[in-house]
Amino acid sequence: MSTVEPEEPKSLYAAREPIFPRRVKGNFRNLKWVIMIVTLGIYYLTPWLRWDRGPNLPDQAVLVDLANRRFFFFWIEIWPHEFYFIAGLLIMAGLGLFLFTSALGRVWCGYACPQTVWTDLFILVERWIEGDRNARLRLHRQKKLDSRKARLRATKWAAWLLIALATGGAWVFYFTDAPTLLRDLVTLSAHPVAYTTIGVLTATTFIFGGFMREQVCIYMCPWPRIQGAMMDENTLTIGYRDWRGEPRGKARDPSAGDCVDCMACVNVCPMGIDIRNGQQMECITCGLCIDACDEMMDKLGRKRGLVAYLAISDEEWETTGNAAKSVWRHHIFRPRTMLYTALWSLVGIALVVALFIRDDISLTVAPVRNPVYVTLSDGTIRNTYELRLRNKHGEDRRFGIAITGDPALRVAIEGTPYGSVMVPADETMLQRVHVLAPAGSEAAQGDLTEFRFWVEDLSNGDRVHKDSTFNGRGE
Repeated sequence: MSTVEPEEPKSLYAAREPIFPRRVKGNFRNLKWVIMIVTLGIYYLTPWLRWDRGPNLPDQAVLVDLANRRFFFFWIEIWPHEFYFIAGLLIMAGLGLFLFTSALGRVWCGYACPQTVWTDLFILVERWIEGDRNARLRLHRQKKLDSRKARLRATKWAAWLLIALATGGAWVFYFTDAPTLLRDLVTLSAHPVAYTTIGVLTATTFIFGGFMREQVCIYMCPWPRIQGAMMDENTLTIGYRDWRGEPRGKARDPSAGDCVDCMACVNVCPMGIDIRNGQQMECITCGLCIDACDEMMDKLGRKRGLVAYLAISDEEWETTGNAAKSVWRHHIFRPRTMLYTALWSLVGIALVVALFIRDDISLTVAPVRNPVYVTLSDGTIRNTYELRLRNKHGEDRRFGIAITGDPALRVAIEGTPYGSVMVPADETMLQRVHVLAPAGSEAAQGDLTEFRFWVEDLSNGDRVHKDSTFNGRGE
């Protein structure tokens, strides 16, 4: 009696097939080059820009000063208590992403995402060293590791590593004075955190840009799975006009469509997909397949646009013989995108207004309640308060401190007989003050008496205030 051997369970894991995109020319490829140059230029060069803020402040134009809990952006200085500016910028970034996705699909992913930008740079270096697609494919399929293959791989990886090192190094320059940190890094006297950060970012850039490329977009990034909520039938994405291209055939076949099955759109795709199979999650709408297809249509003398930016609603419209819809009228300017634009603009306007109306001095008051009050030898009741005086100017300023409310109350500044203190430039100073109520006064005998602290910048008259309460005997 024969027995049937049980089948071994098939693995659900498919090994990655490396993708070697072919070089392509066209409008979208040129746009990607421009965006790559601009974004990388901003990233690498910004820490070296200088901005004169005066003798007591750093002169780096963009600086995240964690030690002093400050963020400098050219003439703008953000303090810890002004984190709402950062929150507002993050909200604007989110709304901007929603806006572009609702109008143009994953256009952010295709042109400006850091993973895309660095992957483009790595592929460019790979093409310079190993050749275009066919040469890279032959090298990949070559089983024998001869001297040529070893030399090309070592050269490519060394170039990738230098780019990754520059990437990690540029990041740490945003957090301290760039020239000083560069000298410390070279002389091996920088803080270990700097070396650790550079090492981690170098490794991740090298691996993600060189070896994981499309896998980061497909498996690690959550946006492909979220974008569906931002898109509708009028959202522009990369599409294939199958009603024009099918059935595929030879160029000389009169019964065939415009698609000659040349595979150009597949060979240039950095994600390795065939856009003719319909819209797919992996597509980052970079437009390279459009350039490749348009180039082939030009050679065949046929109309461009077989592969193009299309919306789902365009298919039914065009298959009935209508002319293509206006991109701006039917896809860009519509209620959803206009709503996102309005919200984005409102947040931006609010941030700008808040930036220009904020005070250059500020005050916070914290009563010292241990003990709640102190009775002096002459019967005077004394309350103590800790004032945080914030001077946002680039030079020392003298702040006057006064109170209003009950006329019987008076203020005394600890450590000085005067009614003012000098607050250092661009710092927050903790100053203890005493509020006193004479014996027998209503404030001394009562429970709680409201009053107001006033702080005045004596150099220009700017004033801020905070309300507080005085604790009496409660008799």
